[in-house]
Amino acid sequence: MKIARVFPRRTTATPDDEFAFTTPPPKILPDIDEVHISVTFTYDMEKAEQLAEAWYKTGLPVKLGGPAFNEPGGEFVPGHYLKQGYVITSRGCPNRCTHCSVPKREGYILRELPIKDGFNILDDNLLACSEKHIREVFEMLKRQAEKPVFTGGLEARLLQSWHVDLLREVKTKRMYFAYDTPDDYEPLVQAGKLLRDGGFTKASNTAKCYILIGYPGDTVEKAEKRLRDAWKAGFFPFAMLYRDGKGKVQQDWKQFQRLWVRPQIIYQMLKERNNA
Repeated sequence: MKIARVFPRRTTATPDDEFAFTTPPPKILPDIDEVHISVTFTYDMEKAEQLAEAWYKTGLPVKLGGPAFNEPGGEFVPGHYLKQGYVITSRGCPNRCTHCSVPKREGYILRELPIKDGFNILDDNLLACSEKHIREVFEMLKRQAEKPVFTGGLEARLLQSWHVDLLREVKTKRMYFAYDTPDDYEPLVQAGKLLRDGGFTKASNTAKCYILIGYPGDTVEKAEKRLRDAWKAGFFPFAMLYRDGKGKVQQDWKQFQRLWVRPQIIYQMLKERNNA
């Protein structure tokens, strides 16, 4: 079956084949049998519904789905809803983080999936998987032409020395951790030490840290401290802006975030503070 996949917005992970769209149907349709509207974020629901209405007019069967519908993910098919090279080897997470919908969506369980080839790992919490599964994932990564990137994130609290050995053996290009609340900091510091002991220098910028900013109760002062503390712990900070269910953000937070996603600006700010 030939399926057109339609997305409300294009990101770096959006498929780019001839059956992937972010628009209403073109005047000349390719030979397709069905249309899937895939929605990741709840604030894209309105646009997704508009796209669905436009595609219904083609007379083709149209289905809406995706994480925004709180549907548990199925088996992973490379290149289907994510660009080739992106891969998911497990779904779910055992944690219950306040700002994360993953555990509820996945039924509060962690599922290990059949491992498909890819180099950009998007698992919700890879390090929460069994040792057997994790080692099999790294064996798969050794076969790839591209150096691996762990965009989905690695949980600092779960990082162990044997994980670091595997990360080094596959010549990891980038790995991301997270620091959102005060309780996350000590595990981040310990993870930084493990990485440095394992040969990952701070100067290499291999280890990065997602830091959620602008959520209810957060302040610019608190957010900036988390960003600078992540650097002290050995990670390059990367600000992630909180959005409410409608996708709205406060303008002052948006301006603040812009400063903390551009490497050259971040380096300069951190350098100035260190020299102060």
